[in-house]
Amino acid sequence: MKITFGIRAILACAVVLGLSVASLAPAFAQDGLKLKSITDSMQNGREVVQLDFSAPVLSQPTGFSIQSPARVALDFPQLDNGLPGNRVDFAQGNVKSVNIIQATDRTRLVLNLKAFTSYVTQVKGQSIYIVFDPVAVTAASGAAVQTSFAESRNSDVLPLKDVDFKRGSDNAGRIIVALPNNQMGVDLKVLPHSITVEFLKASLPEGLRRKIDVTDFGTPVQLISTSVQGDRVRMTIEAKGDWEHSAYQSDDQFVVEVRPKKIDTTKLLQTPTYSGEKLSLNFQSIDVRSLLQVIADFTNFNIVTSDTVTGNLTLRLKDVPWDQALQIIMDSKGLGMRKAGNVLWIAPKDELDARTKKDLEALQDIEKLEPLRTQAFQLNYARATDMVLQLRGGAAGGVGAPAAGVTRFLSARGSAIAEARTNQLFVTDTAQKLQEVQELLAKLDIPVRQVLIEARIVQASDTFGASLGARLGGADTRAINGGSAGYGVGGGNSVAFGGSYDALTSTTGQTSNLMTNTNTSFVNLPATGQGGYSPASFAISLFNSAANRFLNLEISALEADGKGKVVSSPRVVTADQTKAIIEQGTEYPYQQATSSGATAVAFRKANLSLSVTPQITPEGNIILDLDINNDSKGEVTAQGIAIDTKHVKTQVLVENGGTVVIGGIFQLTETDSLTKVPLLGDIPILGNAFKTTNKSSSKQEMLVFITPKMVSERATVR
Repeated sequence: MKITFGIRAILACAVVLGLSVASLAPAFAQDGLKLKSITDSMQNGREVVQLDFSAPVLSQPTGFSIQSPARVALDFPQLDNGLPGNRVDFAQGNVKSVNIIQATDRTRLVLNLKAFTSYVTQVKGQSIYIVFDPVAVTAASGAAVQTSFAESRNSDVLPLKDVDFKRGSDNAGRIIVALPNNQMGVDLKVLPHSITVEFLKASLPEGLRRKIDVTDFGTPVQLISTSVQGDRVRMTIEAKGDWEHSAYQSDDQFVVEVRPKKIDTTKLLQTPTYSGEKLSLNFQSIDVRSLLQVIADFTNFNIVTSDTVTGNLTLRLKDVPWDQALQIIMDSKGLGMRKAGNVLWIAPKDELDARTKKDLEALQDIEKLEPLRTQAFQLNYARATDMVLQLRGGAAGGVGAPAAGVTRFLSARGSAIAEARTNQLFVTDTAQKLQEVQELLAKLDIPVRQVLIEARIVQASDTFGASLGARLGGADTRAINGGSAGYGVGGGNSVAFGGSYDALTSTTGQTSNLMTNTNTSFVNLPATGQGGYSPASFAISLFNSAANRFLNLEISALEADGKGKVVSSPRVVTADQTKAIIEQGTEYPYQQATSSGATAVAFRKANLSLSVTPQITPEGNIILDLDINNDSKGEVTAQGIAIDTKHVKTQVLVENGGTVVIGGIFQLTETDSLTKVPLLGDIPILGNAFKTTNKSSSKQEMLVFITPKMVSERATVR
């Protein structure tokens, strides 16, 4: 039987030699046995340490090995040291020396090694041979590491019962193999991307000869392949990523666990992690109490085991942290643990629960009899009336029972009152509760940090307009002005061409209207005004005084370009998680019907307002709940004055002193119109005298900037 532990160098020689495996001692005990000699030699490439005794040895010694420092310890109950000293040194080989330590009921031999390696013991007559495997050469990167997990004690080939896979809570993949008994040998080989497990003297039923794809489980394990190789069953576990493994056997169940190395420290709830030094155990039907004593011998803890802990356990562990090994043992037997300093009390969970319940009930009984004390607490920043409600969990002004769902910090006999004038809190309760109240108030009665929030609302506008038009007209006034007749019947009439009837009747004498550029224009498409101004015009009149004929051409044009910017900057200081509002504007009245049918005057706001609730995070950033309005007076309607609104409501996270743009509105309006005389307006170049064009462009943009700053002292809004 061999036990392999990997523990710290704190297990120095003196400590190691003081450890015991009392439960296994009777297997070797022989009265009158004496150690005569210790020799070291090399046989067939292996180092052999020979122990010679004064009488035939009847059984194997018990022992264990330590990886760091590399040592092997063997226990010999009732053995006397017949050598002249307590230390034997060797000049060559992996074994440096042997220390012999005698205690009251046993003698321990500690073999100090240069490098850790496995060993076996053989009993022949009056000698025990300790055969060490050759020291393994450091494997190259990517080479396989093979270990003999357990030796087979089965003489026949037995079939495996089942192969199963489960996903652990920490994203670990657990491969569970049901063995025919607890005597089956197992070899385990670790490769960079897989683990190979061989079950010695085993067969595999047809239903288990398969490949299991477990990629969808989200563990490092990707594929499990099981096949038969002669008198062995080979299982290959393929994994990906950065992973680590552990393997153990509990009775007839063999488990390989592959889990990710990386642990997410941001999670509030972490699965159990094990930090103990790794160890290897190999026991067949060992008493649980004795197994716990073995673990106690190799840790800094004292283990107290309840008398109700019974039963045997077959356990095979390879490179498992000792605290995980202890947990496996307790889980397999339904045990629990209590820790007090460096003492572990192990008992059945039911017994521990009953003891815990009894202790808590005793504490409650003591609390009911403990005398009450009254203590005054002076509060600096918090209100005493608010703290009373927090402590009592009931309504203000009374001691009554706390409301449903409210936690009460005081005991059932405790009470608290607040004195608002001096802002003091008087609490009556037990000494323990008063201490808890004092610690609670120390955390709550602190100054609240303040935040200065500055908003900048920028409104910019850019307008452009252009208009181009013309007027064209003419007349012949020869008859009126004494010229020669020659038009119309009778030869006494003149002709007016162009625009209005008045111009025509004036030429015949029917009216006394004078002919002008307006009433004689047959094309009247002038430019339109821009920005409240009339367009500029340029006119040409061709007039023949002798013939009393004229032709008018007027061209008008106007172009307007405007830019504007309005900046509003509300600022407010408020405490952490306290809402603040600042606003400025005008309230406009309007008529509103009442329920009686009469009318009443109501008011509608057109304000610039900032409503904000800040929250300071532990990292120093600031979360802002913002509600910003920038309203203005709109057009006047029959129902009242309309309000032009610009509103943004959002939540943002900003660093202290940083600036963020929380929103913006951009509007672009473009107009391009053309008015012309059909056909004439389409004539190239000359057609410009028969049409008018208008172009306009309007851009409006609003941006909202927010800058929060934490203030440690009293601040004034500038």
